[in-house]
Amino acid sequence: MARYGAMFGPDITFLGVDRCDLGEPGSMAGADVVIVGAPFDGGTTHRPGTRFGPQAIRQACYLPHDGSRPSLALRVDGLRDLRVVDAGDVEMYAGDIEASISAIEAAVHTIAASGAIPVVLGGDHTVALPNATGVARHHGFGRVSMIHFDAHADTGDIEFGHLHGHGQPMRRLIESGAIRGDRFLQVGLRGYWPEPETLSWMAEQRMRSYEMTEIVTRGLPECLTEAFAIATDDCDGVYLSVDIDVADPGHAPGTGTPEPGGLSGRDLLDAVRRICYELPVLGLEIVEVSPPYDHADITAALGNRVVLEALSAIARRRADAAGGPKWDPAQPLLDGR
Repeated sequence: MARYGAMFGPDITFLGVDRCDLGEPGSMAGADVVIVGAPFDGGTTHRPGTRFGPQAIRQACYLPHDGSRPSLALRVDGLRDLRVVDAGDVEMYAGDIEASISAIEAAVHTIAASGAIPVVLGGDHTVALPNATGVARHHGFGRVSMIHFDAHADTGDIEFGHLHGHGQPMRRLIESGAIRGDRFLQVGLRGYWPEPETLSWMAEQRMRSYEMTEIVTRGLPECLTEAFAIATDDCDGVYLSVDIDVADPGHAPGTGTPEPGGLSGRDLLDAVRRICYELPVLGLEIVEVSPPYDHADITAALGNRVVLEALSAIARRRADAAGGPKWDPAQPLLDGR
């Protein structure tokens, strides 16, 4: 499983962090986080282009690519206080969805088994199946809960004559036993799919879906607090899946299936920060960034910041656990009074 590098575009790492090779365990020694690209969009049912997502997410920043990003809010540097390395992209097989899924699962399992947290840059949401399965293979089937941000439930069965695609990975994960249905939390659903039959299947699995109508009525913080209690009950950790289309298309236009009425970019970043600060996150992904439909890198920049917010929060969580001064979100950065 040698390091492939970049499948599309220049061979760069995420904001300049060190490289690693999944085929050389020594290159991951001591790593807290391993970033890996899954440039696959063969499961897309509408607008393609997410194969270019990993490249766009890695480079979407106006600051130097120097492997350092101090967080103003959290007072840590997620890229330096953690050992973060980038394994490049998993080689995808054009037209062969099964081979591509198998390659991604092997890569993610290798990362999880090394003791690092895998951070996967997609790619369409098909990759959630191998990503979460790879994590569950290491930590145990049924021992990892899922928090899933998305406009769509992704619980379809057979779509366009196939069992795999970006509208089906969550059903396949539950059917396999990798993730328990009653520990599967979805945030941000809206629009006009799925149909009643699929909703009935979801109810039978005891999935919990926070639709935008409920989020608007109750408030996102209250919904998240409730979801956290479910996610941490009888599970050892959480897998975080972020489909960028959970954000309103005004905040993330570069995606394959945009659905109006979603979260703001600020809402999404605050939620990711809370999850990664308050919960034991065992793996995470950011998917469905499609640069051909982006404008002024708006979507790629948000995807980049999702990763940074997650890493900063994980670093802050570990710093607090080590006995240092606790983070206080109400503390001002500067107070000249």
